[in-house]
Amino acid sequence: MSHIAFCQIKYSSIGVAGINYAQLDPFAYTRRIINSGDLRYSWEVPRTGYPGRVNISSLTSVAETTLKPAFQHNADSLNKNDDTCQRQDDHRAVGPWDPKLSPASLRRGLKLMMTQRSLDERMEAMQRQGRLSFYVKSSGEEAVAIAQGMALEDRDILFPSYRQPGLQLVRGRSVVDMMCQYITNSRDNNKGRQIPGHYNWNEGNFVSVSSPVGTQFPQAVGCAMASASRGEDTVTATWIGDGATAEGDFHNAIVFAAAYRPPVILNVVNNQWAISTPQSFARGSATFAARGLGYDIPSLRVDGNDFPALFSVTAWAAERARRGGGPSLIEVFTYRAGPHSTSDDPSGYRPRDEAAHWPLGDPIERLKTHLIQRGEWSQSRHTQLQAQLKAEMSARYKEAESYGTLKDGPLAPKSTLFDDVYKALPPHLRKQRQAFGY
Repeated sequence: MSHIAFCQIKYSSIGVAGINYAQLDPFAYTRRIINSGDLRYSWEVPRTGYPGRVNISSLTSVAETTLKPAFQHNADSLNKNDDTCQRQDDHRAVGPWDPKLSPASLRRGLKLMMTQRSLDERMEAMQRQGRLSFYVKSSGEEAVAIAQGMALEDRDILFPSYRQPGLQLVRGRSVVDMMCQYITNSRDNNKGRQIPGHYNWNEGNFVSVSSPVGTQFPQAVGCAMASASRGEDTVTATWIGDGATAEGDFHNAIVFAAAYRPPVILNVVNNQWAISTPQSFARGSATFAARGLGYDIPSLRVDGNDFPALFSVTAWAAERARRGGGPSLIEVFTYRAGPHSTSDDPSGYRPRDEAAHWPLGDPIERLKTHLIQRGEWSQSRHTQLQAQLKAEMSARYKEAESYGTLKDGPLAPKSTLFDDVYKALPPHLRKQRQAFGY
């Protein structure tokens, strides 16, 4: 792939953020992190030092911060001439990637992120009490599902990983139904066939999460190819973690995406850790976003804790895909603030206080501060909403257990064993079902 050929892709010059990608250095947004301006840093991930740590070569330009030197320094990793390495102390959103979202949209995004966090806290507490077998939180990554989900249309098809349950909240799914899937009771729409957290929701175009790592990438590309062949105005979006880029499915998907150019958004959520393995193991020396360039796919790297920037980049990619521009790859640069799951103890492989030193902050706190700066929110309203959501999650969990508990059931009826496999039940399964007395 030549630099010139890439810059001549005319269809990539569209976008809600007003960015003309065809006029940009194709490597620019795979090395820097797109940020809407309310808290702006730029750095590269390490090549030496403690694996998985983010490199801040010098905090002199952001000396007003209270960061401690918990993240490995590398003097060659930061472009000191990059004008994005500045902090906006008044928490404004500025620059070409500001999507100019209304206060109502931003407040909705904040509430949905807070809802996801409150749900996580309730479900983790229930798991610790033995009322759930397992749980996966989205701590520190709430903006990934909420901002990106809000940037898409309801008709768009989603192939998520287990850390984007918030996509369902964006589309209005009942929290009770989500809880019932984890409990595996009579209201579980999976009928007990999936492990906890492997949601699916046909009505919301939310395709089932599955255990094999990275398989959703080629599935999403195939789905987008089918949509394009039918002439549908539909975009497919999919998410994998940084560790999954080491799987063959990642490259298989990108090969087909590059060849057939379907309307698909390929998101790599770089949260720094693949369970206990730092992202540097899978990444190598380049950024994850840079991998798309080898396949002639426009690729971006965005601050995953910056709600407006994440919305803007996703809306840009969706509009581009919808107009026939083809695939985009987005590296969502964020941080997994909690354990991989309730079965994981991160203190065994990273410092206990590492999350507190993540330099891009917390997505909820950042959006809250931005709204307060605009006069559209307040700390008292925020505290009130936190209390309201905590009480609501407690009530919703009691309602969910009214459909059955983990230990005592009731579970899905045995008669449903043969459902949801074939559109029309074949003769041999009808015989088996009859043998069971159904």
